[in-house]
Amino acid sequence: MSKRIVILGAGESGAGAALLAKKQGYDVFVSDNGAIDPLYKSLLDEHSIMFEEKVHSEDMILNADEIIKSPGIPDSAKIITQAAGKNIPVISEIEFAAKHTDAKLIAITGTNGKTTTTLLTYHILKNNGLNVGLAGNVGFGFAKQVYDKSYDVYVLEISSFQLDGMFDTRLDVGVLLNITPDHLNRYDNDMSKYVSSKFRITQNMDEDCRFIYNSDDENIVNNLNQIHGKPKQVTISASGNDKAMAYFNGDSLVFSEFKSAVENLPLRGPHNYLNMMSAVEACRHLGLGYGQIFESIRSFKNAPHRLEFVAEINGARYYNDSKATNVDAVKYALQSFDQPIILVMGGTDKGNDYTLIEDLVKEGVKAIVALGLDNKKILSFFKSKVSALYNTHGIEEAVKKCHSIAKKGDVVLLSPACASFDLFRNYEDRGDQFKSRVKDLQGEKDKNVMMVL
Repeated sequence: MSKRIVILGAGESGAGAALLAKKQGYDVFVSDNGAIDPLYKSLLDEHSIMFEEKVHSEDMILNADEIIKSPGIPDSAKIITQAAGKNIPVISEIEFAAKHTDAKLIAITGTNGKTTTTLLTYHILKNNGLNVGLAGNVGFGFAKQVYDKSYDVYVLEISSFQLDGMFDTRLDVGVLLNITPDHLNRYDNDMSKYVSSKFRITQNMDEDCRFIYNSDDENIVNNLNQIHGKPKQVTISASGNDKAMAYFNGDSLVFSEFKSAVENLPLRGPHNYLNMMSAVEACRHLGLGYGQIFESIRSFKNAPHRLEFVAEINGARYYNDSKATNVDAVKYALQSFDQPIILVMGGTDKGNDYTLIEDLVKEGVKAIVALGLDNKKILSFFKSKVSALYNTHGIEEAVKKCHSIAKKGDVVLLSPACASFDLFRNYEDRGDQFKSRVKDLQGEKDKNVMMVL
């Protein structure tokens, strides 16, 4: 009798896990408490995989030998606690896919910077001819790629939720960029539980594995006793700590046998220096030389909505950092500029502690344009900390306000510190609308110039 696998959630990761499980000969059932995207429904139908939507049928789920759950489903969900009561193992799609591949695995986690570091690592490896896949929270689903591809290496962006469902996976390289408060509602508002979740990236590592971490981050350094196994530890620093194995000295990234001036590199700001050093050290573990790596870095273009340059209008430069949905991400953005900043921030507050950026705002922000349905918290906190403060409730109003006060040499920075759901579908929609309104302004400027000519 074949082992019964039940998959909870029929998105990209769930559908991919279903295909891989079917290919491996398991009895597969997929259950989604919401509506399933027609694309994934047709995929499941095409492979004769049973599924249900808008319900979790206990009699069809709690007879599983193993459950693979979507990272969006909390451990406190009723069906998960029922499974635990029956001692049914519950794992992540990452854990399941890793069981069925012999490829080398590079995994990147952290509160901020995961996507940039993952994309950069993938870009370097691919640019140097390695047979590499991109998966986790970027690219296509990991299980789906194991199902229909044959890669030698996978670069995985991993969240704490995915790590919570990983038990036996051995990662060849694990990167831990930073740990700051986020998603604490999933961890009983206990920071120590969130920290422990992040350190699960070192599970099952041995002397042949590499653990790369940010030695400037107190939450990491103060919890190194939570490292599992005996990986080679590689420290990185953006604070000039020359005891680290790779560090930023104020103008260059410095490695044991190599140095590169940051002015020649495509990413700016201390957080991105950490991201680049992490990617370099990960790729070094796979045998690439510094020359190969940095030649590839110079051709890298970051994903949208991450300190993305949009336009220059009347000498002011506009940047879209809509992905900055927590205060720590805004801190990184503010540290990336020496010019006066007009900061656009606001949205759905997640219990933000704005004291983390208070000094940076006082030092470098000339005005804050609050953007959201309810900006009271931002307006109250910053009213005595910045010389100009404006309240707006729509993207067009916000961009026009920025344009009216921006001077030559200023930076207009959308870096919200908040979720986007009060006014937008998601952070991508927020960033796209910001870019569109800025480019409308640019078009009006160009039109006026043509009329004068």
